[in-house]
Amino acid sequence: MHVHIVPNRGSPPTVLLRESYRVGAKVAKRTLANLSSLSAVQIQAIRAALRGEALQPVAQAFEITQSRSHGHVQAVALAMQRVGLASLLGSKPCRERELVLAMVASRIVAPHTKLATTRWWHTTTLAEDFGVSEANEDDLYAAMDWLLARQSAIQKKLGARHLSEGGLVLYDLSSSYFEGSCCPLARLGYSRDGKSGLLQVNYGLLTDARGCPVAVSVYEGNVADSQTLMPEVKRLREEFGIEQMVLVGDRGMISNKAIEELRESDGIAWITALRSVSIRALVEQGQLQLDLFDERNLVELSSPDYPGERLVACRNPALAKLRAHKRQELLAATERSLDKIKARVDAGKLAGQDEIGLRVGKLINQYKMAKHFELAIGATSFTFARKLDAIKAEAALDGIYIIRTSVPPVQMDAAQCVRNYKSLANVERAFRSLKTIDLKVRPIHHRTADRVRAHIFLCMLAYYVEWHMREAWRELMFADTDQDAKASRDPVAPAKRSKAAQTKAARHTLDDGTPAHSFATLMAELATIVRNTCRTPLAAIEPPTFEVLTTPNAKQQRALELLHRIAL
Repeated sequence: MHVHIVPNRGSPPTVLLRESYRVGAKVAKRTLANLSSLSAVQIQAIRAALRGEALQPVAQAFEITQSRSHGHVQAVALAMQRVGLASLLGSKPCRERELVLAMVASRIVAPHTKLATTRWWHTTTLAEDFGVSEANEDDLYAAMDWLLARQSAIQKKLGARHLSEGGLVLYDLSSSYFEGSCCPLARLGYSRDGKSGLLQVNYGLLTDARGCPVAVSVYEGNVADSQTLMPEVKRLREEFGIEQMVLVGDRGMISNKAIEELRESDGIAWITALRSVSIRALVEQGQLQLDLFDERNLVELSSPDYPGERLVACRNPALAKLRAHKRQELLAATERSLDKIKARVDAGKLAGQDEIGLRVGKLINQYKMAKHFELAIGATSFTFARKLDAIKAEAALDGIYIIRTSVPPVQMDAAQCVRNYKSLANVERAFRSLKTIDLKVRPIHHRTADRVRAHIFLCMLAYYVEWHMREAWRELMFADTDQDAKASRDPVAPAKRSKAAQTKAARHTLDDGTPAHSFATLMAELATIVRNTCRTPLAAIEPPTFEVLTTPNAKQQRALELLHRIAL
């Protein structure tokens, strides 16, 4: 007996159960049953029975003993392979290198403390695939010490990859707070985390013009931005061998003192910005005339106060409107606070010049608006009024900023100077990813200075891999794929995304109708690719196991294909 499928033109085929028999020398067939009404699964089962196969429920045929998320680990491992991270860490395989690679991968997939990492990574295929199943937290700490000893050599390789002679180098400083008080690097300083009163550590990030990280340095938490600049210049020259460069830093980083030192170093040009007080001085001296912005938004000028330098003044109307609105809100909020004190004084509930002054002092600069108010405090009276002239003078400079540079015009025109200064946003994006979005460098729990340095360097290496993953996945995420447009658009006007990117953001879908992703949600979708460990319980007393991997869907397959295209 056999199952015979008869095609039926445009209709479903006819499925017949037939038997062959012999009539003399000829073979004849007869139909025993019409199976057309049965499902494909049922027909397949009949075929298996006719072949003599033993039929039993799937649940009895095999069982799943373990399921571990695999797709996101596979994606990170592939990206690490494409960027050659293993060869960056060390030319020869060793146990420490395996552990560092596993820690970098786990920092991207799910950042935890080192102790929690050794518990977590067994819930995925990471521990098995990276060969660290037996590792404990002490092994990870020893690997961190090994990594720190190789930091200079690794960063030198990264510098050779991504920095070029005479090219652009971005540098900025950030900070992260501590849990504990034992680390010698922990100091009170200007907190960029909004955690005033907590000990912190500072770290400076060096990147190429795209924001791809090259090196990181760790400093005590009370070190000023400008004090970290010249050590980085020294590193670029002595360790990376770059004699000529254009250094880009914000107005707090490249200070007047730092500029004096940079002038003594041949081959180093820089791009920064003027502080608001310096801009006001140029206006008051008549060197910057505001009516120049009536027909254009960018003006190049020079000043005897800045010999041998170029000043590029810009005015952004959208930024001016935003600052004016914010100022009015802060002024109104300050007045509401002062009105409460005035009401108490007028009601006789608050008296005494010292007592009234103490209350006013606590509130007057809460919104940084004290400079815009005239106060009159008496023994039983309190009045205040806005300084209209001062407010008007400040408002006249809304939306105006000035780029300050030593780069000659033949090397870089005014518009490109502005674009390159604004590329510091790439470093800020790196800090956001390091601190909050993905890698979560904070809070820092390590007690020794070297472990803190190793921890931050490990996070930088993780961001190096993630940066390349984000670039490869632009078409699948909300990111703008038209990066070349940045080189030709108006450098002063507010950044505007391409129409394709705006469409993705508005519809939350790609051109094919599938959902657009963030980095986190795309990693989460990849995590649904699972490695199942199975066995056939009836096969033996101790049946052997086998593994079955989830078949990737179209989006997952595309994400993995794009990672194969990563190029350095």
